[in-house]
Order: sequence, then C-alpha cells, then structure tokens
Amino acid sequence: MSLADLTLDRWRSLDPAAAGRLAHEAAAQVGGRVVLLDAVEHLGGPLHRVRIEREGQEFALIPGGTVRMGFDADAFTATPAQSADYAESMDEGYGYGHPDLKSYLAEVLSPPRTATLATVLMAVEDEALSDHPAGIPGALAARGLRMPGADEWEHACGAGAGTLFRWGNECPLDEPSYGGSGGVRHEPNAFGLHIAYDSYGTELSGDPAAVHGGDGGEAVCGGYGELLAWLPLATANRNPYMAEFVYGPEGEGMYEEFSTRPVLSLH
Repeated sequence: MSLADLTLDRWRSLDPAAAGRLAHEAAAQVGGRVVLLDAVEHLGGPLHRVRIEREGQEFALIPGGTVRMGFDADAFTATPAQSADYAESMDEGYGYGHPDLKSYLAEVLSPPRTATLATVLMAVEDEALSDHPAGIPGALAARGLRMPGADEWEHACGAGAGTLFRWGNECPLDEPSYGGSGGVRHEPNAFGLHIAYDSYGTELSGDPAAVHGGDGGEAVCGGYGELLAWLPLATANRNPYMAEFVYGPEGEGMYEEFSTRPVLSLH
C-alpha cells in the first residue's frame, strides 16, 4: 500500500509492522526520521500514532481518504450544567439571540459532511505568524511547507470523532480554557498533535472565512460565560465572526497574535 492510498480506515486496520513501514516511507519522502511510533485507544479501537522529525520540527502523520467531519447539533444532548451556563450567557446578552445551545452550535460550528483529503504530515505545534512578518505562505513554501486547508485542520484535530471537542462532548467548566500546561486540552490528540489547547490562540488556515483552535481570548475577556469560553476549542468551531474580524480592517496590525500549523504534502 502506498501513502497515496492510505485512508483513516485502512490505517486503523494495519498491524504495527505495516504501520511502521508506512511511517518510515513517509519520513524518507520528506528527508526526516521517525521519532515516535505507538498506538492509542481511540473510538473503541487502537489508532497508530506517528511523529516524524524534519529539520528540527516534528510532524504527525494524518491519514486521509473520505472522512466524516462537522458537528451534528441535532444529535447532541447538552448536560444540565452546559444548558444552565448557556442560559446565563443569554441572560447577559450573549449567544447571538439563539434561544438554546443547540441552535447556537448549529450557527457557529461547521455542519456534518464528508470530505476527501490527502494523507499529509502536519506540524505537532502551531507556528507563530510573527516569525514570518514578510508573509506566511511564501515563508512556508521556501521550506517545502504550506498552510492547512480548513477541512484538513478540522480532520486533523478531531481524528474522526464527531464529538463537540476532540476529547468528548464535555469540558471542565470549573477550569480555565487558557494558559497553564495541564488538563485535557493540553493532552496530545489521537494523532499526536498539540492542538485546540488555548482559547487565546487563533490558528489560520487557507480559508479566510475560518479560524481555528481559539478566538484570541474574545469570549474570556468579554465575560461570555464558561461554556462559550471553551467553545472556541471545539473541533468544528470555525469562528465565522472572529474570522471576519481577523481578515477585515479591524484585524490589521494583529498579525503577531495569530499562528498556523504547517503541512508537508506526501505522494
């Protein structure tokens, strides 16, 4: 099997030896080396996890194929604590006028759908745009890299899970959604990425209508409520209102506040 034929379902079905061969093939393609090859429990079964180091930067192997993504708000059942917290946010004037949490989620999260994606290597850590003041696309291209597509980012974050967050449908409302170095949001995801870990972050993709993995701290600073402060870390949250700000005239000059997650294409 070639990397071009690799899908998430086929990746799951491989034995460790076969997964290792593909991992080393991917590393050889990009002039890197495998630094991690293990497996984690994910969605009721094992999932191989690969990290490849190239030029001092670590990348995770993200299998593609036809994948499910987006969030089905109709199938979501809020906990009493989530519903109560959202009701408090509405009382304070937040929630964009949506009468309940489900309708709000349907507004701000990407809808359920399928997409066909290539298998890629994606940086384990996001990269600050301030490191490339002359322009991120050109700076990445000079290193053989590119920005992720919005669907690529979302698939890489959720790893096939249809839950609100990459770790499940709930978040610890009694903990902050930012700062620190512990807690569920700082744990590597199923593919080994450190992703959607701080609501003060804002990751850009190739889609100017979306930002990912945070809202620059808007919900926290604005006092929107605990759940709405965590929601920017939701896998399918593309923050359309924040994207409008980031790419509009108001966002000019805030370049150093944002980041992106470099991608290495495979063949």
